[in-house]
Amino acid sequence: MNLAFAAAARVSSTSPNPRVGCVLVRDGEIVGVGLHEKPGEHHAEVNALLAAGERARGATAYVSLEPCCHFGRTPPCTQALIAAGVAEVVYAMPDPNPLVAGKGVQALRAAGIEVSGPLLEAQARQLNRGFIKRMEQGLPYVRCKLAMSLDGRTAMASGESQWITGPAARADVQRLRAESCAVLTGVNTVLQDDPALNVRVDAQGVAAEPSTLRQPRRVILDSALRTPATARLLQLPGEVLVLTASADAAPFALPGVEVRQLAADRAGRVDLRTAMQCLAQDYQCNEVLLEAGPTLSGALVQAGLVDEVIVYIGAKFLGSDAMPLLRLSGLQHMADQIALDIVDVTTIDADLRVTARPRSH
Repeated sequence: MNLAFAAAARVSSTSPNPRVGCVLVRDGEIVGVGLHEKPGEHHAEVNALLAAGERARGATAYVSLEPCCHFGRTPPCTQALIAAGVAEVVYAMPDPNPLVAGKGVQALRAAGIEVSGPLLEAQARQLNRGFIKRMEQGLPYVRCKLAMSLDGRTAMASGESQWITGPAARADVQRLRAESCAVLTGVNTVLQDDPALNVRVDAQGVAAEPSTLRQPRRVILDSALRTPATARLLQLPGEVLVLTASADAAPFALPGVEVRQLAADRAGRVDLRTAMQCLAQDYQCNEVLLEAGPTLSGALVQAGLVDEVIVYIGAKFLGSDAMPLLRLSGLQHMADQIALDIVDVTTIDADLRVTARPRSH
């Protein structure tokens, strides 16, 4: 099963589908390994069966997710396993998709195939936290990426922020973008920094032409539609979504740019939970990477919509006049604190990467 997990993890993203790996074993020998590489192409089980050929008959299939049993862009994997004569299927976790959710196991057993599982379910869930959350809660898995100095600052008072961290840390951010279905920012970041927010390296971390790479959807939270039509991220390859509380979409008659009006909160801003529900349910976003300033990042954290915080720390001081990491309002006493669990600390050249998750998650 660990080999199936490793196969599934070879691709950055299979959005909107889950990452899945499959290993076929017959008479103690691995006869086929497969993974799902991209939507619309063969699923992991089918690729493993193609690799095994006739040796799949009588084999045991180890699959990182319950095999699907419905027609989507491709036929059901249960059908393929049955037709190949597989004797046993071991699955790591049930598929939370309501179209499957136990029906895949039932179909295999009805065909006389021995089925066992779940096996190593906790590890399997780590592979597809976004897909699982979207299916179970109707929300994406949100990672909040931040970069700060050793004294907790993100930019000089002048707005300068290039560069707090070094090239290796910035390359690691490219990996996070490649794994994401969408990269989310706020209009203030667009106005201040004019970022690209695109993927510029391939799955091996090698610099590549962005137009040749899968680009996550770039999303701007812009309640009053202040984003200029000349913004850099509107001009680049890939899809852009502007979420607004304004009814005026006229300034964005640009190819590849969609403007979506959503409900506003009491302050007249786009309601954050509605925005996340929209990304999950209407755009099938499993993982969202938040790359925004201290106000929007802080608001999403306080709204309980951030699942993971990834902080890159540069070994430098920016001073007390520089911008803070987050703006968190209303925290007056220790009882108001937002507790996190640190799950990883990694050195990246001269910088540090700290990964933490809010304790409620």
